[in-house]
Amino acid sequence: MPQDIHYRSADGLKLYARAYGPADAAPAVLCMHGLTRNHKDFEPMIAALGPSGRFIAVDVRGRGRSAWDPDPSRYTPPVYVQDMAALLDHLGLQRVVLAGTSMGGLMAMLMMRTMPERIQGVILNDIGPEVDRKGLARIGGYAGKITPFSSWQEAAQALKAVQGPLFPAFDDRKWLDFARRTFRERDDGSIIADYDPAIAQSLGKVRTGPLARFLMWRLFSHMKKRPLLIVRGENSDILSPATLARMLRRHPDSQAVTVSGTGHAPILDEPEAVAAIGAFLKRFRA
Repeated sequence: MPQDIHYRSADGLKLYARAYGPADAAPAVLCMHGLTRNHKDFEPMIAALGPSGRFIAVDVRGRGRSAWDPDPSRYTPPVYVQDMAALLDHLGLQRVVLAGTSMGGLMAMLMMRTMPERIQGVILNDIGPEVDRKGLARIGGYAGKITPFSSWQEAAQALKAVQGPLFPAFDDRKWLDFARRTFRERDDGSIIADYDPAIAQSLGKVRTGPLARFLMWRLFSHMKKRPLLIVRGENSDILSPATLARMLRRHPDSQAVTVSGTGHAPILDEPEAVAAIGAFLKRFRA
């Protein structure tokens, strides 16, 4: 049975994570979601992988069952990384594999710089040191613009209207499942996105110029210390093929898998993703 985890950040915020699998299973995998998502984003992957380890999926502050921060300026990856350190300390975990989607992947890069001794390996889902501006603009077009819906079906259709081109193979059942992982039901029965709208302010701080790219590639250099698996959506507008190729050249113990017919970001229950992630995690079973 999944286990609820309640803990506090260094600045006193009440935070939440959920653990799946036996407490003594190896490896322990810390799963970190993207900008507007939550711990449920990883449930399809966990279900598809089966007994491959212990998975701890987080709700980053301002998302899901974690508290909203009264100071939106703290909605930044460096603060999120401090929260991850607090979670690992709370659980008494000395070493983990990191699985990060989009923003969660940026958190993983920062963690490799600040706490490499606690990390066994890293899975990056559709993210790299360079982020395509078109993808950022697309995300900026919907992040923070929260509208309540009268039913789950209406919420699913709204998701499809915005993200349909990214997941062309999804049927109505898939879109409804996606909505239930992304939205929540309020006391009055309405359905609303499961995050603090103020998190979108962090997008205004993202820089994509030459200096930013130089600094991000320097940050990526810390990844060389541990094995790396990169998952990319074939139609991603965040991680380009050129950036992926450069990442593989720069990391001596890296590999990649491309999920066909998918944009940003793969759900990670696709057969090619499950096979690659399952094989990667086997390296850390002992």
